[in-house]
Amino acid sequence: MGVAARTPHGDRAHELDAEDPLGSFREHFLPAPGVLAYFDGNSLGRPLRATRDRLAGLVDTWSSRLIRGWDESWMALPETVGDRIGALTLGAAPGQVVVADSTTVVLYKLLRAALAARPGRNEIVIDDDNFPTDRFVVQAVAAELGLTVRWLRVDRHAGVEVDQVEEAVGDRTAVVLLSHISYRSSHLADAEAITAVAHDAGALVLWDVCHSVGSVPLDLDAWGVDLAVGCTYKYLGGGPGSPAFAYVRDDLQDVLEQPIAGWMGSAAPFDMGPRYEPAAGIRRFLSGTPSIVAMHPMQDMLDVIEQAGMVEIRKKSMRLTQFVVEIADSALASAGVTLATTRDPARRGGHVTLEHPEARAATARAWERGVIPDFRGPYGIRIGPSPLSTSFAEVAEGLAVLEECLQG
Repeated sequence: MGVAARTPHGDRAHELDAEDPLGSFREHFLPAPGVLAYFDGNSLGRPLRATRDRLAGLVDTWSSRLIRGWDESWMALPETVGDRIGALTLGAAPGQVVVADSTTVVLYKLLRAALAARPGRNEIVIDDDNFPTDRFVVQAVAAELGLTVRWLRVDRHAGVEVDQVEEAVGDRTAVVLLSHISYRSSHLADAEAITAVAHDAGALVLWDVCHSVGSVPLDLDAWGVDLAVGCTYKYLGGGPGSPAFAYVRDDLQDVLEQPIAGWMGSAAPFDMGPRYEPAAGIRRFLSGTPSIVAMHPMQDMLDVIEQAGMVEIRKKSMRLTQFVVEIADSALASAGVTLATTRDPARRGGHVTLEHPEARAATARAWERGVIPDFRGPYGIRIGPSPLSTSFAEVAEGLAVLEECLQG
Protein backbone atom coordinates (compact mmCIF):
# COMPACT_ATOMS: atom_id res chain seq x y z
CA MET A 1 0.00 0.00 0.00
CA GLY A 2 1.46 3.40 -1.02
CA VAL A 3 1.94 6.25 1.39
CA ALA A 4 -0.81 8.20 -0.40
CA ALA A 5 -3.38 5.53 0.43
CA ARG A 6 -2.59 5.95 4.13
CA THR A 7 -3.06 9.74 4.13
CA PRO A 8 -6.21 11.89 4.09
CA HIS A 9 -5.29 12.94 0.55
CA GLY A 10 -4.72 9.46 -0.84
CA ASP A 11 -8.25 8.82 -2.03
CA ARG A 12 -8.47 12.26 -3.61
CA ALA A 13 -5.13 11.70 -5.38
CA HIS A 14 -6.31 8.43 -6.91
CA GLU A 15 -9.56 10.08 -8.04
CA LEU A 16 -7.60 12.84 -9.76
CA ASP A 17 -5.30 10.31 -11.42
CA ALA A 18 -8.29 8.32 -12.67
CA GLU A 19 -9.72 11.50 -14.25
CA ASP A 20 -6.36 12.67 -15.69
CA PRO A 21 -6.44 12.75 -19.52
CA LEU A 22 -2.63 12.97 -19.56
CA GLY A 23 -2.04 10.13 -17.11
CA SER A 24 -0.83 7.70 -19.77
CA PHE A 25 2.05 10.02 -20.70
CA ARG A 26 3.89 9.02 -17.52
CA GLU A 27 4.73 5.73 -19.25
CA HIS A 28 6.86 7.64 -21.76
CA PHE A 29 9.43 8.45 -19.05
CA LEU A 30 12.21 6.27 -17.72
CA PRO A 31 11.76 5.13 -14.10
CA ALA A 32 13.96 6.53 -11.35
CA PRO A 33 14.81 3.67 -8.96
CA GLY A 34 14.65 4.73 -5.33
CA VAL A 35 12.72 7.95 -6.07
CA LEU A 36 9.29 8.10 -4.49
CA ALA A 37 8.42 11.61 -5.68
CA TYR A 38 10.28 13.91 -8.06
CA PHE A 39 9.41 17.56 -7.43
CA ASP A 40 12.25 19.13 -9.39
CA GLY A 41 10.98 18.96 -12.96
CA ASN A 42 11.18 22.76 -13.05
CA SER A 43 14.97 22.46 -12.71
CA LEU A 44 15.77 19.27 -14.65
CA GLY A 45 13.20 17.23 -16.50
CA ARG A 46 13.13 13.44 -16.44
CA PRO A 47 14.37 11.57 -19.55
CA LEU A 48 12.08 9.80 -21.97
CA ARG A 49 12.32 6.11 -22.85
CA ALA A 50 12.57 7.05 -26.52
CA THR A 51 15.69 9.08 -25.85
CA ARG A 52 17.82 6.01 -25.13
CA ASP A 53 17.20 4.74 -28.64
CA ARG A 54 17.58 8.16 -30.23
CA LEU A 55 20.95 8.77 -28.56
CA ALA A 56 22.12 5.31 -29.59
CA GLY A 57 21.06 6.17 -33.12
CA LEU A 58 23.06 9.38 -32.96
CA VAL A 59 26.16 7.41 -32.01
CA ASP A 60 25.55 5.11 -34.98
CA THR A 61 25.17 8.11 -37.29
CA TRP A 62 28.29 9.72 -35.86
CA SER A 63 30.18 6.48 -36.40
CA SER A 64 28.96 5.82 -39.92
CA ARG A 65 28.59 9.30 -41.39
CA LEU A 66 31.37 11.06 -39.45
CA ILE A 67 31.90 14.66 -40.64
CA ARG A 68 29.30 14.12 -43.38
CA GLY A 69 26.64 14.29 -40.68
CA TRP A 70 26.96 18.07 -40.63
CA ASP A 71 26.03 18.45 -44.28
CA GLU A 72 23.33 15.79 -44.14
CA SER A 73 21.34 17.05 -41.11
CA TRP A 74 23.22 18.52 -38.16
CA MET A 75 23.91 21.97 -39.60
CA ALA A 76 20.20 22.75 -39.87
CA LEU A 77 19.17 21.42 -36.45
CA PRO A 78 19.43 24.74 -34.51
CA GLU A 79 16.79 26.22 -36.79
CA THR A 80 14.59 23.16 -37.37
CA VAL A 81 14.43 22.32 -33.66
CA GLY A 82 14.02 26.02 -32.92
CA ASP A 83 11.02 26.21 -35.25
CA ARG A 84 9.38 23.27 -33.46
CA ILE A 85 9.96 24.87 -30.07
CA GLY A 86 8.45 28.06 -31.45
CA ALA A 87 5.41 26.42 -33.00
CA LEU A 88 4.56 24.05 -30.13
CA THR A 89 5.37 26.13 -27.05
CA LEU A 90 6.08 29.79 -27.84
CA GLY A 91 3.40 30.88 -30.27
CA ALA A 92 6.14 31.83 -32.72
CA ALA A 93 5.99 31.65 -36.51
CA PRO A 94 8.89 29.89 -38.29
CA GLY A 95 12.27 31.55 -38.57
CA GLN A 96 12.27 33.30 -35.19
CA VAL A 97 13.77 30.72 -32.80
CA VAL A 98 17.24 29.19 -32.82
CA VAL A 99 18.86 26.75 -30.38
CA ALA A 100 22.20 28.27 -29.49
CA ASP A 101 24.41 28.65 -26.42
CA SER A 102 23.85 28.48 -22.66
CA THR A 103 21.12 30.65 -21.15
CA THR A 104 23.72 33.07 -19.81
CA VAL A 105 25.42 33.55 -23.18
CA VAL A 106 22.15 33.93 -25.09
CA LEU A 107 20.90 36.41 -22.50
CA TYR A 108 24.10 38.42 -22.84
CA LYS A 109 23.94 38.44 -26.63
CA LEU A 110 20.32 39.52 -26.80
CA LEU A 111 20.73 42.17 -24.11
CA ARG A 112 23.78 43.70 -25.79
CA ALA A 113 22.04 43.63 -29.17
CA ALA A 114 18.94 45.32 -27.76
CA LEU A 115 20.93 48.02 -25.99
CA ALA A 116 22.86 48.83 -29.17
CA ALA A 117 19.54 49.25 -30.96
CA ARG A 118 18.47 51.97 -28.50
CA PRO A 119 21.30 54.54 -28.68
CA GLY A 120 20.94 57.54 -26.40
CA ARG A 121 19.02 55.56 -23.78
CA ASN A 122 20.97 54.54 -20.71
CA GLU A 123 18.70 52.53 -18.39
CA ILE A 124 17.95 48.83 -18.01
CA VAL A 125 14.86 47.89 -16.00
CA ILE A 126 14.91 44.60 -14.08
CA ASP A 127 13.43 43.35 -10.81
CA ASP A 128 15.54 42.71 -7.73
CA ASP A 129 14.31 39.11 -7.35
CA ASN A 130 15.01 37.96 -10.88
CA PHE A 131 17.09 34.82 -11.32
CA PRO A 132 20.76 35.47 -10.41
CA THR A 133 21.98 34.91 -13.98
CA ASP A 134 19.70 37.66 -15.27
CA ARG A 135 20.72 40.10 -12.54
CA PHE A 136 24.41 39.30 -12.86
CA VAL A 137 24.42 39.74 -16.65
CA VAL A 138 22.56 43.05 -16.37
CA GLN A 139 24.95 44.34 -13.71
CA ALA A 140 28.02 43.34 -15.71
CA VAL A 141 26.76 44.83 -18.96
CA ALA A 142 25.67 48.03 -17.23
CA ALA A 143 29.10 48.41 -15.64
CA GLU A 144 30.81 47.70 -18.95
CA LEU A 145 28.78 50.28 -20.86
CA GLY A 146 28.30 52.87 -18.14
CA LEU A 147 24.52 52.36 -17.94
CA THR A 148 22.08 52.66 -15.04
CA VAL A 149 20.15 49.71 -13.66
CA ARG A 150 16.66 50.68 -12.49
CA TRP A 151 15.63 48.06 -9.96
CA LEU A 152 11.99 47.12 -9.44
CA ARG A 153 11.47 46.18 -5.78
CA VAL A 154 9.15 43.18 -5.71
CA ASP A 155 7.36 41.11 -3.12
CA ARG A 156 9.33 37.85 -2.82
CA HIS A 157 6.02 35.98 -2.53
CA ALA A 158 4.71 37.58 -5.71
CA GLY A 159 6.47 39.32 -8.60
CA VAL A 160 6.50 42.17 -11.09
CA GLU A 161 3.21 43.91 -11.80
CA VAL A 162 2.23 46.10 -14.73
CA ASP A 163 1.92 49.30 -12.68
CA GLN A 164 5.48 48.92 -11.39
CA VAL A 165 6.80 48.82 -14.94
CA GLU A 166 4.64 51.82 -15.90
CA GLU A 167 6.24 53.83 -13.11
CA ALA A 168 9.78 52.75 -13.97
CA VAL A 169 10.01 53.17 -17.75
CA GLY A 170 10.55 56.41 -19.59
CA ASP A 171 12.51 58.07 -22.35
CA ARG A 172 15.80 56.85 -20.83
CA THR A 173 14.74 53.18 -20.79
CA ALA A 174 16.55 51.07 -23.37
CA VAL A 175 15.58 47.54 -22.32
CA VAL A 176 13.19 45.90 -19.87
CA LEU A 177 14.43 42.43 -18.85
CA LEU A 178 12.03 40.29 -16.81
CA SER A 179 11.18 36.66 -16.14
CA HIS A 180 7.76 35.52 -17.28
CA ILE A 181 7.57 33.17 -14.27
CA SER A 182 9.44 33.98 -11.08
CA TYR A 183 11.90 31.22 -10.21
CA ARG A 184 11.19 31.76 -6.51
CA SER A 185 7.48 32.50 -6.08
CA SER A 186 6.11 31.09 -9.37
CA HIS A 187 4.43 34.46 -10.05
CA LEU A 188 3.19 34.63 -13.64
CA ALA A 189 3.78 38.08 -15.11
CA ASP A 190 1.37 39.71 -17.54
CA ALA A 191 3.79 39.59 -20.45
CA GLU A 192 1.43 41.08 -23.01
CA ALA A 193 0.54 44.13 -20.92
CA ILE A 194 4.10 44.73 -19.74
CA THR A 195 5.42 44.46 -23.29
CA ALA A 196 2.91 47.08 -24.42
CA VAL A 197 3.93 49.42 -21.58
CA ALA A 198 7.61 49.12 -22.49
CA HIS A 199 6.86 49.72 -26.17
CA ASP A 200 4.86 52.85 -25.32
CA ALA A 201 8.04 54.16 -23.68
CA GLY A 202 10.11 53.28 -26.76
CA ALA A 203 11.99 50.44 -25.03
CA LEU A 204 12.65 46.89 -26.11
CA VAL A 205 11.62 43.93 -23.94
CA LEU A 206 13.67 40.79 -23.29
CA TRP A 207 11.69 38.01 -21.59
CA ASP A 208 13.28 35.11 -19.74
CA VAL A 209 10.88 32.21 -20.34
CA CYS A 210 12.99 29.47 -18.76
CA HIS A 211 10.27 28.47 -16.28
CA SER A 212 7.46 28.97 -18.80
CA VAL A 213 8.42 27.09 -21.94
CA GLY A 214 6.75 23.68 -22.01
CA SER A 215 4.76 24.49 -18.85
CA VAL A 216 2.61 27.50 -19.73
CA PRO A 217 1.35 28.28 -23.24
CA LEU A 218 3.10 31.34 -24.64
CA ASP A 219 2.01 33.60 -27.49
CA LEU A 220 5.11 35.68 -28.17
CA ASP A 221 4.12 36.78 -31.67
CA ALA A 222 0.64 37.91 -30.62
CA TRP A 223 2.02 39.68 -27.55
CA GLY A 224 4.45 41.67 -29.68
CA VAL A 225 7.46 40.40 -27.74
CA ASP A 226 10.81 41.61 -29.08
CA LEU A 227 13.22 39.06 -27.64
CA ALA A 228 13.13 36.00 -25.40
CA VAL A 229 15.52 33.42 -24.05
CA GLY A 230 14.65 30.05 -22.56
CA CYS A 231 16.41 26.92 -21.40
CA THR A 232 15.72 23.40 -22.63
CA TYR A 233 16.65 21.17 -19.69
CA LYS A 234 13.47 21.72 -17.65
CA TYR A 235 10.28 20.96 -19.56
CA LEU A 236 11.86 20.43 -23.00
CA GLY A 237 13.88 17.37 -22.01
CA GLY A 238 17.25 18.39 -23.41
CA GLY A 239 19.13 16.91 -20.46
CA PRO A 240 21.79 18.27 -18.10
CA GLY A 241 23.51 21.32 -19.54
CA SER A 242 21.47 21.40 -22.74
CA PRO A 243 21.61 24.75 -24.54
CA ALA A 244 19.16 27.63 -24.51
CA PHE A 245 17.20 29.08 -27.40
CA ALA A 246 16.81 32.64 -28.63
CA TYR A 247 13.59 34.15 -29.91
CA VAL A 248 14.05 37.27 -32.03
CA ARG A 249 11.00 38.82 -33.65
CA ASP A 250 11.39 38.62 -37.42
CA ASP A 251 11.37 42.38 -38.11
CA LEU A 252 14.26 42.87 -35.67
CA GLN A 253 16.56 40.18 -36.98
CA ASP A 254 18.34 42.20 -39.64
CA VAL A 255 18.40 45.31 -37.42
CA LEU A 256 20.06 43.85 -34.34
CA GLU A 257 23.79 43.14 -34.27
CA GLN A 258 24.64 40.35 -31.88
CA PRO A 259 27.94 40.95 -30.10
CA ILE A 260 29.60 37.52 -30.28
CA ALA A 261 30.46 37.05 -33.93
CA GLY A 262 31.17 33.41 -34.66
CA TRP A 263 31.80 31.15 -37.61
CA MET A 264 28.53 29.26 -37.23
CA GLY A 265 26.44 32.43 -37.48
CA SER A 266 28.22 33.85 -40.51
CA ALA A 267 26.66 34.16 -43.94
CA ALA A 268 29.06 31.78 -45.70
CA PRO A 269 30.97 29.76 -43.09
CA PHE A 270 32.66 27.46 -45.57
CA ASP A 271 34.09 30.35 -47.57
CA MET A 272 36.45 30.96 -44.63
CA GLY A 273 36.42 34.64 -45.55
CA PRO A 274 38.56 37.38 -44.04
CA ARG A 275 35.67 39.27 -42.42
CA TYR A 276 32.53 38.41 -40.49
CA GLU A 277 29.31 38.86 -42.42
CA PRO A 278 26.22 37.79 -40.46
CA ALA A 279 23.86 35.20 -41.84
CA ALA A 280 20.42 36.39 -42.84
CA GLY A 281 17.60 35.93 -40.36
CA ILE A 282 17.65 34.06 -37.08
CA ARG A 283 20.84 32.10 -37.85
CA ARG A 284 22.94 35.21 -37.25
CA PHE A 285 22.28 34.73 -33.52
CA LEU A 286 24.40 31.59 -33.49
CA SER A 287 28.02 31.95 -32.42
CA GLY A 288 29.84 28.70 -31.78
CA THR A 289 29.14 25.09 -32.67
CA PRO A 290 25.67 24.06 -31.46
CA SER A 291 25.09 21.04 -29.23
CA ILE A 292 23.89 18.35 -31.61
CA VAL A 293 23.80 15.76 -28.81
CA ALA A 294 21.39 17.80 -26.66
CA MET A 295 19.06 18.58 -29.54
CA HIS A 296 18.26 14.89 -29.97
CA PRO A 297 16.45 14.44 -26.61
CA MET A 298 14.61 17.71 -27.26
CA GLN A 299 13.06 16.22 -30.37
CA ASP A 300 11.59 13.34 -28.35
CA MET A 301 10.09 15.72 -25.79
CA LEU A 302 8.68 17.96 -28.50
CA ASP A 303 6.98 14.88 -29.99
CA VAL A 304 5.34 14.20 -26.63
CA ILE A 305 4.36 17.86 -26.14
CA GLU A 306 2.79 17.86 -29.59
CA GLN A 307 0.73 14.79 -28.70
CA ALA A 308 -0.42 16.18 -25.36
CA GLY A 309 -0.93 19.80 -26.41
CA MET A 310 0.13 22.83 -24.42
CA VAL A 311 -3.44 23.70 -23.43
CA GLU A 312 -3.92 20.32 -21.73
CA ILE A 313 -0.43 20.46 -20.22
CA ARG A 314 -1.27 23.80 -18.62
CA LYS A 315 -4.59 22.47 -17.28
CA LYS A 316 -2.79 19.50 -15.70
CA SER A 317 -0.13 21.79 -14.25
CA MET A 318 -2.77 24.00 -12.64
CA ARG A 319 -4.51 20.97 -11.12
CA LEU A 320 -1.22 19.62 -9.77
CA THR A 321 -0.17 22.88 -8.16
CA GLN A 322 -3.66 23.39 -6.73
CA PHE A 323 -3.42 19.94 -5.14
CA VAL A 324 -0.08 20.95 -3.62
CA VAL A 325 -1.71 24.09 -2.18
CA GLU A 326 -4.59 22.05 -0.72
CA ILE A 327 -2.21 19.70 1.05
CA ALA A 328 -0.06 22.60 2.23
CA ASP A 329 -3.10 24.29 3.73
CA SER A 330 -4.12 21.20 5.65
CA ALA A 331 -1.43 18.65 6.50
CA LEU A 332 1.66 20.84 6.08
CA ALA A 333 0.27 23.91 7.84
CA SER A 334 0.28 21.99 11.12
CA ALA A 335 4.02 21.45 10.61
CA GLY A 336 4.58 25.21 10.36
CA VAL A 337 4.59 25.53 6.58
CA THR A 338 3.40 28.75 4.95
CA LEU A 339 2.61 29.36 1.31
CA ALA A 340 5.00 31.66 -0.59
CA THR A 341 3.11 31.46 -3.89
CA THR A 342 -0.13 33.07 -5.03
CA ARG A 343 -3.34 31.14 -4.48
CA ASP A 344 -4.68 32.24 -7.84
CA PRO A 345 -3.93 29.40 -10.32
CA ALA A 346 -4.13 31.81 -13.26
CA ARG A 347 -1.27 33.89 -11.81
CA ARG A 348 0.85 30.88 -10.82
CA GLY A 349 3.38 29.03 -12.96
CA GLY A 350 4.26 25.36 -12.75
CA HIS A 351 5.62 25.20 -9.20
CA VAL A 352 4.64 26.07 -5.64
CA THR A 353 7.03 27.47 -3.06
CA LEU A 354 6.54 26.56 0.58
CA GLU A 355 8.39 28.22 3.45
CA HIS A 356 9.56 26.77 6.73
CA PRO A 357 12.37 27.75 9.12
CA GLU A 358 13.94 24.28 8.74
CA ALA A 359 13.55 24.12 4.96
CA ARG A 360 17.18 23.31 4.21
CA ALA A 361 17.42 20.44 6.71
CA ALA A 362 13.99 19.07 5.78
CA THR A 363 14.87 19.05 2.09
CA ALA A 364 18.06 17.11 2.82
CA ARG A 365 16.11 14.56 4.88
CA ALA A 366 13.50 14.24 2.13
CA TRP A 367 16.19 13.54 -0.46
CA GLU A 368 17.48 10.70 1.71
CA ARG A 369 14.00 9.18 1.63
CA GLY A 370 13.57 9.45 -2.13
CA VAL A 371 11.51 12.64 -2.24
CA ILE A 372 13.23 15.31 -4.33
CA PRO A 373 12.05 18.89 -3.87
CA ASP A 374 14.24 21.94 -4.43
CA PHE A 375 15.60 24.17 -1.65
CA ARG A 376 15.76 27.91 -2.31
CA GLY A 377 17.17 30.00 0.50
CA PRO A 378 16.57 31.23 2.99
CA TYR A 379 13.45 29.20 3.82
CA GLY A 380 11.92 28.02 0.55
CA ILE A 381 11.04 24.51 -0.62
CA ARG A 382 9.97 24.46 -4.26
CA ILE A 383 7.52 21.77 -5.32
CA GLY A 384 7.72 21.50 -9.10
CA PRO A 385 5.53 18.66 -10.42
CA SER A 386 6.02 18.20 -14.15
CA PRO A 387 2.61 17.77 -15.85
CA LEU A 388 3.58 14.95 -18.18
CA SER A 389 5.59 12.85 -15.73
CA THR A 390 4.00 13.48 -12.30
CA SER A 391 0.92 11.77 -10.88
CA PHE A 392 -1.35 13.12 -8.16
CA ALA A 393 -0.55 10.05 -6.06
CA GLU A 394 3.13 10.97 -6.34
CA VAL A 395 2.30 14.45 -5.02
CA ALA A 396 0.36 13.04 -2.06
CA GLU A 397 3.04 10.49 -1.21
CA GLY A 398 5.89 12.94 -1.53
CA LEU A 399 4.25 15.63 0.56
CA ALA A 400 3.37 13.08 3.26
CA VAL A 401 7.08 12.23 3.52
CA LEU A 402 7.99 15.93 3.48
CA GLU A 403 5.61 16.55 6.36
CA GLU A 404 7.43 13.93 8.41
CA CYS A 405 10.80 15.44 7.46
CA LEU A 406 9.66 18.89 8.57
CA GLN A 407 8.83 17.51 11.99
CA GLY A 408 12.42 16.30 12.40
